[in-house]
Amino acid sequence: MQLFDKNNRFNLANMVTFGNIACGIIAIYFIVKGEFFTAIILAWIAGALDIADGKIARKYNLSTEFGVQLDSFADFLSFVIMPSFLLFYALNKSSVTEEIFIGAVFIFYIISGLRRLIEFNLKVEAGGVEKYFTGVPTPLGAILQWVLYLLYVYHIIQNPIMIAVLVAVIAWSLNSKIKIPHP
Repeated sequence: MQLFDKNNRFNLANMVTFGNIACGIIAIYFIVKGEFFTAIILAWIAGALDIADGKIARKYNLSTEFGVQLDSFADFLSFVIMPSFLLFYALNKSSVTEEIFIGAVFIFYIISGLRRLIEFNLKVEAGGVEKYFTGVPTPLGAILQWVLYLLYVYHIIQNPIMIAVLVAVIAWSLNSKIKIPHP
């Protein structure tokens, strides 16, 4: 069966990754429409698919260089761009200057996430799993942004500049030397 053919670009593991990508794209659509709850549900589905694709690839020996690259593209969309859009669109910016500053922080976050994924790809082998991540993995960075979103919408942190500063700290942590155990 082609779903279990390692050389098929549309094998089962890659199809699950494509599902992750679809969830990220559809979530961005809902963010732009202001329907954050639906976007968050899609983000969590993308996260579940991200976990599942790796497990499927290892269980059925479907790990390939193509799959590693595809997974990073999915991570970039679903765990870097999409949560950044969610939080940026959720913040009430009171001036053009504030919007530019916050926008610049999110661009820094997106570039940091992309750098982290590229560095990871340069070091990883298809099918290999390290004991620790060096730097905060992008899915954890996304979770931290979602926590900031909740802190903001529940008025625990009301200042959008403070949220942006915390996003900058998360962006820094993506490429830090912090050791995070691999699940």
